[in-house]
Amino acid sequence: MPSFPTRYFQLPPWQEAAAQSWFERGETTPRKPRPASSVLLLRDSRVGAETFLRYRSGESPLGKIAFPGGSLEPTDDDPVAWYGPSPSDWAKALGLDDPQQARRHVVAAVRELFEETGVLLAGPDSSTLLESNRGPDWMAARVGIAAGEKSFPELLARRGLGLRTDLLRPLSNWRTADFALRRFDTRYFAAVQPIGQDTSLLEGKGIWGQWCAAAREAERANTTGLGDEVGQPDTIGLTLEQLTVPAVLLMIEKLAKARGCIAYLAHRRPTAVYQPELVEADGKYVLQVTGTDTAEGSGQRGR
Repeated sequence: MPSFPTRYFQLPPWQEAAAQSWFERGETTPRKPRPASSVLLLRDSRVGAETFLRYRSGESPLGKIAFPGGSLEPTDDDPVAWYGPSPSDWAKALGLDDPQQARRHVVAAVRELFEETGVLLAGPDSSTLLESNRGPDWMAARVGIAAGEKSFPELLARRGLGLRTDLLRPLSNWRTADFALRRFDTRYFAAVQPIGQDTSLLEGKGIWGQWCAAAREAERANTTGLGDEVGQPDTIGLTLEQLTVPAVLLMIEKLAKARGCIAYLAHRRPTAVYQPELVEADGKYVLQVTGTDTAEGSGQRGR
């Protein structure tokens, strides 16, 4: 039997009460996780591979410091022009039996990336990509979509664009630990920042977001450096481990070791479901993650 290295991650302060309640109540039925998609946006730089991180207020299952992402929405089922692997191909890549569910995750990934960063993986045909995302019209579209006042598929159709699904790469599937009050079943994807497209925070909603060198963040992960830079009351004095979920930290660590974005994307990953387990160790509650050598998004198998 192969052995899989185990790591323990600190709980964020805002999850400690839920963890204690979970243990005190004994065996309980966990909340059903909501399907979600999240995108590791990448670019190469003089200091190595970088990824776009953003701050989330509240108690998001994706972490206070996270990649762009969010829940699937009903409009993700609406018709869109589609370029790249078919939903059936995506179902195989994601380890799903339902091509329609795979399609939802892909649409949600592109939509959430557009809402939160402005980057739009779409073009008029299978070989062309939107050249520029600058201007007030694009920001107004993002604000409307994020507020549920505008439809992402309708935006694409109106501008004669289709999804460039070939520009996404599947990474891993993580489920939030059972004890959490809010849970996601998240499909993580990766994409390289398109030439000519800039990242920006959503007007009126974004608080902090920036490109971060993976090597630097991995090196200082046990310090409060990033949390202090974000400068919010619920980030100051906390380490990256306390600010994000294990999946994100593991992906940053893997990206830090890669020789650029292409090398990172070329890494083969298993199609498996990963989920941290809440355990008590040395008198405190921690998240146990097993299998950290199989993929950057590795965790408890078979859950």
